[in-house]
Amino acid sequence: MKLKQSVLLVCALLSPLAAMAEAGDWVIRARAVNVSPNESSDLGKYLNREAGAGAGSKLEVNDQVIPELDVSYYVTKNIALELVLALGTRHDVSIKGANGVASENLGSVNLLPPTLTAQWHFRPDQTFDPYVGAGINYTRFMDNGLHTNQLGGQDIRVERNSWGPALQAGFDINLKDGWLLNADVKYLWIDTDVKLKNGPKIDSLDINPWVIGFGFGKRF
Repeated sequence: MKLKQSVLLVCALLSPLAAMAEAGDWVIRARAVNVSPNESSDLGKYLNREAGAGAGSKLEVNDQVIPELDVSYYVTKNIALELVLALGTRHDVSIKGANGVASENLGSVNLLPPTLTAQWHFRPDQTFDPYVGAGINYTRFMDNGLHTNQLGGQDIRVERNSWGPALQAGFDINLKDGWLLNADVKYLWIDTDVKLKNGPKIDSLDINPWVIGFGFGKRF
């Protein structure tokens, strides 16, 4: 009997309302997201060209889990605009050395990556509502105090601003009273030039993270 009651309760919570989304609706979501860089580094090419060593060396950026807040506005029943207001995400940056260059932790950088996407919701008036989206990402690099004990023992600076495209896919599970559960994945194109403070550019670093999140939201 208790099992039957529990099943009926879950079905009641997940049963769709008459209209889940309409033009003019606002949705606020809170997510926990894992930012996982898919970096590409040219550091080894610079070192090999300038010093005849270090071929295969590269810069690496670690993963980070952060809270994320986003706001969506439904232009139509199926089309929504989403603005991601993620807090800054701090990542450790290191050299993975090879061929005569030692591995080394350089410090960390703080990234602020607001992202705007346009989404197409396939089933906005159903319990399970998958969507896809595309848009633009702006990343501001802050607190970029990197330092190497190699390359003459210099500070390292990265370019402050990055603009790039963003792709997105996910789904909402619509509950009663406007509440929803959400799973979302984004791929962001983020790149920056890396320079010695008193010297030349040493790398063109593509960070290009996967951003995978789970959370909940409320429709207004």
